[in-house]
Amino acid sequence: MARLDYVETGSEVADRIRARRGGRLTPLDGMLLHSPPFADGWNSLLGAIRGQGTLPGDLRELAVLRVAELNGAEYEWAAHEPVAKEEGMTVEQIAALREGGDRSVLDERQRAVLAYTDAMTRRIRVPDELFATLREHFDAREIVELTVTIGAYNLVSRFLVALEVGS
Repeated sequence: MARLDYVETGSEVADRIRARRGGRLTPLDGMLLHSPPFADGWNSLLGAIRGQGTLPGDLRELAVLRVAELNGAEYEWAAHEPVAKEEGMTVEQIAALREGGDRSVLDERQRAVLAYTDAMTRRIRVPDELFATLREHFDAREIVELTVTIGAYNLVSRFLVALEVGS
Protein backbone atom coordinates (compact mmCIF):
# COMPACT_ATOMS: atom_id res chain seq x y z
CA MET A 1 0.00 0.00 0.00
CA ALA A 2 1.32 3.42 -0.92
CA ARG A 3 2.55 5.54 1.97
CA LEU A 4 0.39 8.52 0.90
CA ASP A 5 -3.01 8.65 -0.75
CA TYR A 6 -3.12 9.18 -4.49
CA VAL A 7 -4.49 12.49 -5.76
CA GLU A 8 -7.10 12.55 -8.52
CA THR A 9 -7.60 16.06 -9.80
CA GLY A 10 -9.05 17.98 -12.69
CA SER A 11 -6.27 20.57 -12.62
CA GLU A 12 -4.49 21.89 -15.69
CA VAL A 13 -1.38 20.00 -14.61
CA ALA A 14 -3.30 16.73 -14.38
CA ASP A 15 -4.81 17.44 -17.80
CA ARG A 16 -1.33 17.94 -19.31
CA ILE A 17 -0.18 14.67 -17.77
CA ARG A 18 -3.26 12.88 -19.08
CA ALA A 19 -2.60 14.32 -22.55
CA ARG A 20 0.92 12.86 -22.56
CA ARG A 21 -0.29 9.52 -21.23
CA GLY A 22 -3.20 8.98 -23.59
CA GLY A 23 -5.94 10.17 -21.26
CA ARG A 24 -5.06 8.43 -18.00
CA LEU A 25 -3.15 9.05 -14.81
CA THR A 26 -0.90 6.40 -13.30
CA PRO A 27 -0.34 5.82 -9.58
CA LEU A 28 2.98 7.66 -10.02
CA ASP A 29 1.10 10.69 -11.35
CA GLY A 30 -1.40 10.47 -8.52
CA MET A 31 1.42 10.65 -6.01
CA LEU A 32 3.23 13.49 -7.77
CA LEU A 33 0.06 15.57 -7.92
CA HIS A 34 0.44 16.28 -4.20
CA SER A 35 2.78 18.98 -5.57
CA PRO A 36 1.39 20.26 -8.88
CA PRO A 37 4.52 22.31 -9.78
CA PHE A 38 6.74 19.25 -9.25
CA ALA A 39 4.31 17.03 -11.17
CA ASP A 40 4.31 19.51 -14.05
CA GLY A 41 8.09 19.71 -14.23
CA TRP A 42 8.38 15.94 -13.95
CA ASN A 43 5.89 15.51 -16.79
CA SER A 44 7.86 17.89 -19.01
CA LEU A 45 11.20 16.21 -18.33
CA LEU A 46 9.97 12.64 -18.69
CA GLY A 47 7.95 13.58 -21.76
CA ALA A 48 11.11 14.93 -23.39
CA ILE A 49 13.05 11.80 -22.47
CA ARG A 50 10.38 9.49 -23.85
CA GLY A 51 9.41 11.45 -26.94
CA GLN A 52 11.91 14.08 -28.02
CA GLY A 53 15.34 12.49 -27.84
CA THR A 54 17.52 10.95 -30.51
CA LEU A 55 18.75 8.04 -28.38
CA PRO A 56 17.25 4.83 -29.82
CA GLY A 57 14.25 3.65 -27.81
CA ASP A 58 15.65 0.19 -27.11
CA LEU A 59 18.74 1.72 -25.50
CA ARG A 60 16.65 4.20 -23.50
CA GLU A 61 14.49 1.39 -22.18
CA LEU A 62 17.51 -0.79 -21.46
CA ALA A 63 18.79 1.96 -19.17
CA VAL A 64 15.38 2.43 -17.54
CA LEU A 65 14.95 -1.28 -16.84
CA ARG A 66 18.47 -1.63 -15.48
CA VAL A 67 17.94 1.31 -13.10
CA ALA A 68 14.69 -0.32 -11.97
CA GLU A 69 16.51 -3.60 -11.34
CA LEU A 70 19.39 -2.01 -9.45
CA ASN A 71 17.08 0.08 -7.26
CA GLY A 72 14.46 -2.60 -6.63
CA ALA A 73 11.70 -0.62 -8.36
CA GLU A 74 9.39 -3.38 -9.55
CA TYR A 75 6.60 -0.94 -10.40
CA GLU A 76 9.01 0.84 -12.77
CA TRP A 77 10.09 -2.49 -14.28
CA ALA A 78 6.48 -3.56 -14.84
CA ALA A 79 5.66 -0.22 -16.48
CA HIS A 80 8.67 -0.27 -18.82
CA GLU A 81 9.05 -3.92 -19.78
CA PRO A 82 6.22 -3.66 -22.37
CA VAL A 83 7.73 -0.41 -23.68
CA ALA A 84 11.10 -2.13 -24.07
CA LYS A 85 9.43 -4.86 -26.13
CA GLU A 86 7.67 -2.24 -28.27
CA GLU A 87 11.06 -0.59 -28.84
CA GLY A 88 12.49 -3.86 -30.15
CA MET A 89 14.15 -5.50 -27.16
CA THR A 90 13.80 -9.28 -27.06
CA VAL A 91 12.65 -11.26 -24.05
CA GLU A 92 16.22 -12.58 -23.73
CA GLN A 93 17.73 -9.09 -23.80
CA ILE A 94 15.28 -7.90 -21.16
CA ALA A 95 16.07 -10.92 -18.96
CA ALA A 96 19.79 -10.09 -19.30
CA LEU A 97 19.18 -6.88 -17.34
CA ARG A 98 18.26 -8.76 -14.18
CA GLU A 99 21.06 -9.54 -11.72
CA GLY A 100 22.87 -12.64 -12.97
CA GLY A 101 21.35 -12.34 -16.45
CA ASP A 102 23.11 -13.63 -19.57
CA ARG A 103 24.82 -10.55 -21.00
CA SER A 104 25.98 -12.41 -24.13
CA VAL A 105 22.61 -11.65 -25.78
CA LEU A 106 23.43 -7.92 -25.72
CA ASP A 107 25.36 -6.22 -28.52
CA GLU A 108 28.31 -3.87 -27.92
CA ARG A 109 26.20 -0.71 -27.74
CA GLN A 110 23.78 -2.34 -25.33
CA ARG A 111 26.65 -3.56 -23.13
CA ALA A 112 28.11 -0.04 -23.10
CA VAL A 113 24.75 1.38 -21.99
CA LEU A 114 24.45 -1.33 -19.34
CA ALA A 115 27.93 -0.59 -17.96
CA TYR A 116 27.29 3.17 -17.96
CA THR A 117 23.94 2.71 -16.23
CA ASP A 118 25.55 0.49 -13.60
CA ALA A 119 28.36 2.98 -12.97
CA MET A 120 26.04 5.99 -12.70
CA THR A 121 23.55 4.18 -10.48
CA ARG A 122 25.90 2.26 -8.21
CA ARG A 123 28.91 4.56 -7.89
CA ILE A 124 27.86 7.82 -9.58
CA ARG A 125 31.42 8.51 -10.77
CA VAL A 126 32.07 7.01 -14.21
CA PRO A 127 35.58 5.67 -14.88
CA ASP A 128 37.45 7.31 -17.77
CA GLU A 129 37.90 3.98 -19.54
CA LEU A 130 34.15 3.33 -19.51
CA PHE A 131 33.41 6.84 -20.78
CA ALA A 132 35.92 6.34 -23.61
CA THR A 133 34.07 3.15 -24.58
CA LEU A 134 30.80 5.04 -24.55
CA ARG A 135 32.27 7.69 -26.88
CA GLU A 136 33.17 4.96 -29.38
CA HIS A 137 29.48 4.15 -29.77
CA PHE A 138 27.59 7.41 -29.21
CA ASP A 139 27.78 11.07 -30.20
CA ALA A 140 27.67 13.91 -27.66
CA ARG A 141 23.91 14.42 -27.89
CA GLU A 142 23.21 10.72 -27.35
CA ILE A 143 25.56 10.65 -24.36
CA VAL A 144 23.81 13.65 -22.82
CA GLU A 145 20.40 12.10 -23.43
CA LEU A 146 21.53 8.76 -22.00
CA THR A 147 23.00 10.48 -18.94
CA VAL A 148 19.80 12.46 -18.34
CA THR A 149 17.72 9.31 -18.82
CA ILE A 150 19.73 7.35 -16.27
CA GLY A 151 19.68 10.22 -13.79
CA ALA A 152 15.96 10.85 -14.26
CA TYR A 153 14.99 7.22 -13.86
CA ASN A 154 17.11 6.97 -10.73
CA LEU A 155 14.90 9.78 -9.44
CA VAL A 156 11.78 7.94 -10.60
CA SER A 157 12.79 4.64 -9.03
CA ARG A 158 13.79 6.18 -5.73
CA PHE A 159 10.54 8.15 -5.56
CA LEU A 160 8.54 4.99 -6.29
CA VAL A 161 10.37 2.87 -3.73
CA ALA A 162 10.43 5.48 -0.95
CA LEU A 163 6.69 6.17 -1.21
CA GLU A 164 5.77 2.57 -2.11
CA VAL A 165 3.93 3.73 -5.21
CA GLY A 166 1.99 0.99 -6.95
CA SER A 167 2.31 -1.50 -4.13
